[in-house]
Amino acid sequence: MSEFSQQLERHYLELGPMLRAYFRRQRPLAAAADDLLQETFLRAWRERARFAAAVSSRAYLFGIARHVALDALRRLRPVEPLEPGRDVAGESVPDPDERLLAMRRAIDALPEAQREPLVLKLQHELSYAEIADVLGVPVGTVRSRLHYAIERLQALLNPNPAACGRSFTDEA
Repeated sequence: MSEFSQQLERHYLELGPMLRAYFRRQRPLAAAADDLLQETFLRAWRERARFAAAVSSRAYLFGIARHVALDALRRLRPVEPLEPGRDVAGESVPDPDERLLAMRRAIDALPEAQREPLVLKLQHELSYAEIADVLGVPVGTVRSRLHYAIERLQALLNPNPAACGRSFTDEA
């Protein structure tokens, strides 16, 4: 086994679960998460020279995963939505926490340019530099988008900050 193959296998074991979760959190892609994960690592293999030269292999793999997800979303056709309260197998699911549902709706309501860096930061714990690499934007742009995403979330989740006494931005 080549040194690159071993390195890629280590990345698969370490980052595979995070990348699979990245795909699963995108509802239209959830059922194809394993296939999309394989496609991500296949593309990394095909681009091994660029992968080896990447400053952050983690950011590079998330960048590939992002493009794989975008390609998959373009190929999707509209499908019949799941019945509320049921999972894919038709099993009952417990009622979710209303606060969590409100947060998910608020995040879904963010513009894509704000939602994507927020998801990469909160769910996948990427650094600002890694998010910048994934999205192909400067670090300052990532900081700005995250700042505006948090402001917008605050406005969506608590339209009257005076009712709480102080806002999140007061905590400097």
